[in-house]
Amino acid sequence: MNDEAAPADPRDARARFDEWLVDARRSVGRFSVRTKILGIVLAMTTLLGLVVTWQVRTVLTGVLMNELDNRGQSVASDLAARTSEPILLNDTYGVFEILDDTVTHHPDATYAFVLDTNGGVIAHTFGEEGFPVALLEVNPSDDLTVSSHRRVRTDQSLLHDFQAPILDGQVGVVRLGLSEERLAGIVSGITTQMLITTGFVGLAGVAAASLLTWLLTRPILDLVHTTQEVGAGDLSARATQWADDEIGALGAAFNRMVEDLAANRDTIAENEAARTRLLEQLIDAQEEERKRIARELHDSVGQGLSSLIVGMAVLTKSSTDPAVIAKRQALQEIAEETLEQVRQLGRQLRPSALDDLGLAAALDRYSQDFCLLYPGISVDLHLDLPDRLPATTETNLYRIVQEGMTNAARHSSATKLSVLVTTREGFVKTIIDDDGLGFDHVAARKNGQSVGIHGMQERAELVGGSMTIESGRAGTTVFVEVPV
Repeated sequence: MNDEAAPADPRDARARFDEWLVDARRSVGRFSVRTKILGIVLAMTTLLGLVVTWQVRTVLTGVLMNELDNRGQSVASDLAARTSEPILLNDTYGVFEILDDTVTHHPDATYAFVLDTNGGVIAHTFGEEGFPVALLEVNPSDDLTVSSHRRVRTDQSLLHDFQAPILDGQVGVVRLGLSEERLAGIVSGITTQMLITTGFVGLAGVAAASLLTWLLTRPILDLVHTTQEVGAGDLSARATQWADDEIGALGAAFNRMVEDLAANRDTIAENEAARTRLLEQLIDAQEEERKRIARELHDSVGQGLSSLIVGMAVLTKSSTDPAVIAKRQALQEIAEETLEQVRQLGRQLRPSALDDLGLAAALDRYSQDFCLLYPGISVDLHLDLPDRLPATTETNLYRIVQEGMTNAARHSSATKLSVLVTTREGFVKTIIDDDGLGFDHVAARKNGQSVGIHGMQERAELVGGSMTIESGRAGTTVFVEVPV
């Protein structure tokens, strides 16, 4: 049993057509507008010229061939009438003169001869080369009483052989051969002239199209150049309005858009500057408030707890009751632990080392406190910093590192944490890397779940720097770069 071919799926044909259409659009789209217009004008001019030339050639050929046929019939009939009398008088030379005169003065005649009723040649115009017997086989009609016409193909050209009866065929017939060569030359000459004219018209069309495309594309190219300048950030660039047409209206609309964009950018810049100033003030106020609270904790609460511990120690020595001594020692231990927590809280709020010794010492001390607070995480700290940095830079970098390490400890389930802070090529480069679970920081920002990350970003930008985050299954890495 023969397997029948599965019918073609029309959706496949549609898909192939759509793919071809897309490829065609891409191929055409690679050319400029000027090239497309010139190509269309040249193609239309050439096509129109060729179609007109073909039509003129066809019509002219038909008219000339009809004229040749009518003239051949007329001349053959005239020869039949004029040669009847010499034939009846048996004047062969007179018949020859009539035939020769007709062939000589007719521009398309190539031969003429007269046959008697038996098919014998009475006279002909072939001269010394002799009568071609093959012409006797080309008999337009076996009936000598009717006029006929037949086309004969020769090595040189196509001949029209006409037959006309002499005295209704009672005496014989006259045969006349007319060539298409002269008329074909006329048709070819006119065709050549029309093709040359088509070429000149095509060149004129290309010149006119070049001028037209120049007028059209010049403002467009100027608008493209202006758009590139605006895209590069130069909002002072304006498109030249060449005319009041549609392209001119487009240029005017573009200029208005750039003006609005410049105004909006100035407004945004002012708002951003105001926001930056406000953020600086807020951060300064926050740091000052932290410094004040840390100082209060150290001076007031810390000193009070220290006095309380000293007093308990004195009371312990002055009493001999074991129960009282044990109770006072327990209270003294609680007070000492509370004092240490207060001191640690004060260092977290505003480490005194940051103000007194600089960023490196503050980060080293914070790393030690971090390891005590999160004993399950090992911290590898590498610092390569100058003696001091600007106070604002030190404060913001310290807070960025503090927030990054705290986030890793609280949210990533990390066991190892690496912190690198170094100066290179005029920048302070900071890298905070952990081996935690990672997270989608883009989605977290969109969902408003990254207040800490947002604060780190703002602090980096506040001192002219930048921050990027890379996070995946192998952990999270925070890159911060701040100019010195």
